[in-house]
Amino acid sequence: MDIIFDRAAIAAHRHRALKNSDHNAAFLLDIAATELAERLSVVERQFDRAVELHGATGTAAKAALALGKIGQLDRVEAEAAYGAEGEVAFVAPLEDVPLEPQSANLIIAPLSLHLTNDTPGVFIQIRRALKPDGLFLAAIPGTGTLQELRDVLLATEAEMTGGASPRVIPFADVRDVGSLLQRAGFSLPVIDAESYTVRYDSIFPLMKDLRAMGMANPLAARSRKPLSRAFFLRAAEIYAERYSDPDGRIRATFSIIYVSGWAPHESQQKPLQPGSAKARLADALRVEEHKLKQ
Repeated sequence: MDIIFDRAAIAAHRHRALKNSDHNAAFLLDIAATELAERLSVVERQFDRAVELHGATGTAAKAALALGKIGQLDRVEAEAAYGAEGEVAFVAPLEDVPLEPQSANLIIAPLSLHLTNDTPGVFIQIRRALKPDGLFLAAIPGTGTLQELRDVLLATEAEMTGGASPRVIPFADVRDVGSLLQRAGFSLPVIDAESYTVRYDSIFPLMKDLRAMGMANPLAARSRKPLSRAFFLRAAEIYAERYSDPDGRIRATFSIIYVSGWAPHESQQKPLQPGSAKARLADALRVEEHKLKQ
């Protein structure tokens, strides 16, 4: 397993974000909570027990509970301080799913699965924790997220030092996430992505929001050398040159992949076996069928 993320750095960044608690920077979690709740609302089913994995603010848990489909909802967080007394039922690192096998009907993971080194293993843990025909819903930052910032930081470092080190984490694309679902044994997977553009006065409030989200650079291969003020001033200039609107404000892209998958169950619809169709495609299309020459 490749070690992409420094787990200690992630824990420290998220702890600092929790301690400072800037609610204005939680807009992505609010968006993800709304979208996940909308997807859950069309599922005609009741869930005896649901679990939210590392939702930080608990917004996704509250939005899901408001639908009236859930009997009991537990939260898993890295620290109990993420919730009021009694709200966090389990304390565990991001890569651990501290649930008994087949113990939950619904698991929701809002914006936390992009920071795991062993993401396939986490998906497998989630599937095992679900009861047969249990539902997994997730929001995962995907390819395109912070693409402008990545470009600007690379360009600035190349210009000022002649080299570059990773400053923005890699994000999975839709196909990667689909493969993870299949590899973990989920059935009936549904995956889609939405992109959101957020505008800022400059790079500095963007960087402030990222720190408030706990999203400072956690890469294991990151440079430990502090960046100078001159670096960020030049980065701000390049950002404004490349990604500003006519009013002078800059753009930042956040792409979120929304995922749903079910723990297998015999009652679920199965794909038809090849050759089992009872109607010809040519008849459905109202065209004449021609056999290929051997």
